[in-house]
Amino acid sequence: MTDLDWIEGAITAARPQVMAALLRYFRDMDAAEEAFQDACLRALKAWPKNGPPRDPTAWLIMVGRNAAIDAVRKSSRTTALPPEELLSDLEDAEADTAERLDNSHYRDDVLRLLFICCHPDLPATQQVALALRIVSGLSVREIARAFLVSEAAMEQRITRAKARIGAGDAPFEAPGPVERAQRFAAVAAMIYLVFNEGYSASGHAHEAKGGLCDEAIRLARLLLRLFPAEPEMMGLTALLLLQHARSDARFAADGTAILLEDQDRSLWNRKMIGEGLALIDKAMLKRVPGPYLVQAAIAALHARAATPADTDWAGIDALYATLEIMQPSPVITLNRAVAVSKVRGPEAALAMIEPLGARLDGYFHFHGARGAFLLQAGRKAEAREAFDRAIALANTAAEAANIRQYLDRVTAEAEKSTG
Repeated sequence: MTDLDWIEGAITAARPQVMAALLRYFRDMDAAEEAFQDACLRALKAWPKNGPPRDPTAWLIMVGRNAAIDAVRKSSRTTALPPEELLSDLEDAEADTAERLDNSHYRDDVLRLLFICCHPDLPATQQVALALRIVSGLSVREIARAFLVSEAAMEQRITRAKARIGAGDAPFEAPGPVERAQRFAAVAAMIYLVFNEGYSASGHAHEAKGGLCDEAIRLARLLLRLFPAEPEMMGLTALLLLQHARSDARFAADGTAILLEDQDRSLWNRKMIGEGLALIDKAMLKRVPGPYLVQAAIAALHARAATPADTDWAGIDALYATLEIMQPSPVITLNRAVAVSKVRGPEAALAMIEPLGARLDGYFHFHGARGAFLLQAGRKAEAREAFDRAIALANTAAEAANIRQYLDRVTAEAEKSTG
């Protein structure tokens, strides 16, 4: 590992905590970012020559804070920075900072940073962009590439988010229990949005957005450190791990998506699956299931199945029924219908989704699922109409190809069974 490798790793790991502390000091996102960048530049100069500090996070916070204050000539509030060659000898100062970071400051600072990025005045797209920039440290170019927009457009989005927060007088005091409970859902939803942005991409877009899944998991693990006993946080982290564990099997070499039942399960990441399953088992002991935990439990039943035939569809049906009670939604009912079709047959699934037609008429997946159920029921003419409607509503060529792929496979099976 080169000097730059370990320095980059240390800075990436420390960024949320350092940015959070600097934001508390300066109460301004731009000032905190500039202070962090200054500290990183000094680290690049000092660490290769003098060796890593005992606590890189404490070092970056202290140096960034002092450098920023020194830059605006507020020397009365701090001491001037020592020469670069002496920076690695700041043992006492690092120890004092590290000791303070071991108490509630760390938890409160990072929570505050996440809460500010998920400010209720911001639309979801700005929340995600700001969190990726401020908390994760992705460049504007990287974020723009992931969301398939121009760099200028993304820069404007982030700038507007910062301005809106600045104008809203966001509180910088330690968040209280009530605020934590209120804003936890917003932070968790933001992380899930980041993940879905990467997970739902296909083809060339998947290459650009794939890193968002890794970043969402990193953010989820960070939040789990802050809420180690929160079952919904365990559930969210487990859900992301179990879904992302299938990433190597989800696409063919030409970029087309591979249906779950056709995936090579030997390519699934068993270490990631094991971590997700362990989190679910731990969360279940709390006996307070929430929507993320139920969704994770559904993903777990797929992950535990050695073959598609081993899938516990009855269990998945029951879990979706629970999720329908927690979060009534036509999309959840549509997903449950897939399990119902496996347990009670396609006609039962069709009866379940028939009332959803008016609300989901413009939804690609509704017509795709309905077409599949109709085809399984032998109603080929109606199935063709549903598939045509799905293809017309497809947002991408990959979605249309998925419908044709499914249709070709099921049609071949039907011809084989009658031949």
